[in-house]
Amino acid sequence: MNYQQTLDFLYSKLPMFTRVGASAFKKDLTNTIILCEALGNPQNKFKTIHVAGTNGKGSTSHMLASVLQAQGLKTGLYTSPHLKDFRERIRINGKMISKAEVKSFVAANKKLIYEIEPSFFEATVAMAFEHFAKHQVDIAVIEVGLGGRLDSTNIITPEISVITNISFDHTNMLGNTLQEIAGEKAGIIKKGIPVVIGETQSESKPVFLKKAKDVNAPFFFADELLQAKKILIKNSILQLSIHEGDELKYPNLKSDLTGLYQPKNIITVIKTLEILSQRTETKITKHAIYEGLKQVKKLTGLQGRWQTLGKNPLVICDTGHNEAGITEVIKNIEETPYKNLHIVFGMVKDKDITRVLFLMPQHAQYYFCKPEIERGLDPNELQQQAAEFGLSGMVYNSVLEAKNSAIEKALKNDMVFIGGSTFVVAEAL
Repeated sequence: MNYQQTLDFLYSKLPMFTRVGASAFKKDLTNTIILCEALGNPQNKFKTIHVAGTNGKGSTSHMLASVLQAQGLKTGLYTSPHLKDFRERIRINGKMISKAEVKSFVAANKKLIYEIEPSFFEATVAMAFEHFAKHQVDIAVIEVGLGGRLDSTNIITPEISVITNISFDHTNMLGNTLQEIAGEKAGIIKKGIPVVIGETQSESKPVFLKKAKDVNAPFFFADELLQAKKILIKNSILQLSIHEGDELKYPNLKSDLTGLYQPKNIITVIKTLEILSQRTETKITKHAIYEGLKQVKKLTGLQGRWQTLGKNPLVICDTGHNEAGITEVIKNIEETPYKNLHIVFGMVKDKDITRVLFLMPQHAQYYFCKPEIERGLDPNELQQQAAEFGLSGMVYNSVLEAKNSAIEKALKNDMVFIGGSTFVVAEAL
């Protein structure tokens, strides 16, 4: 099989969550364990940091990897979903796994794949672990796919666990309350392994504290220990200072990730790296923190986080797609100067659509579209539901058509925002 045939095999033969939704989510770790045992348990051959959370886990994972790279460590990074290229999921020092290595992994394990019928995600996790072990990374940042407790990545024993925050997302699989969702995310907290919680939330804090105490895991609430101040976005750079109580610890930090939600993630990243440095032989300098945060996109290839695609009109995309993510997106829009607002908007069927539509600005002109996946919500249905919240606009046959129409109709001083779903952003890119 050539590379494209290999991808077609992975996409067509294996249940894929991004395509079909909940039916692809396997509620146990058996397949991943069988796959990894057949590969000689590669996940035990390198150090890891495990990152879960509803929002911010992708940005946090990329920031951690960027700083570790800046420290001179050979750093693996496993994230999902990909935006443009399957190989974005598996990187070492920012470089994607090669097409040849994707092909050889599938060819070598095709018989086993037919036998155990793993999900697409299970097979991809095994591929990532083997890739990192083969290339002898010093450390790998592993982002949870969905939840935590039953996620395929949860067969690792990390140096440190990270949970960014809890919000409503994937409620059909993770639970209908924040406490239930927190319980699933808390599944990555391991015996004696420190855990950093990014945001203190009244609903989730008792859940995390109980789990950490039950397994004797040292716990740290990043936002109770560190504060971001003097936050400013200038010339496409986020500037801020990090304080610990009265002490100014990191003056004049800069980041190329400019979303107003990123200071929360930066606090989580810094606290994680401080604890990692204190508790293991993996030492992280302040210089590496400054250098890594300054060039996350360059070092790791991160895309889709409050990303500017064009100017005059200003065109920005963001992958925020649930209640908490959209709340942060709206804050960013409100802080951006523009004359008229155009929103290219699409969603998937299994999201809590009404929670998101309630938050969207009524003064914008909408361009409703559907991402090209089975889970994509029909744009006519989206238009009808949006109308109930005072949102109006036209329906388009594709994301690209909606994007082009919005840019064409926008004046020089207008803003075009593209979002609602990771998959809308992927197609816009």
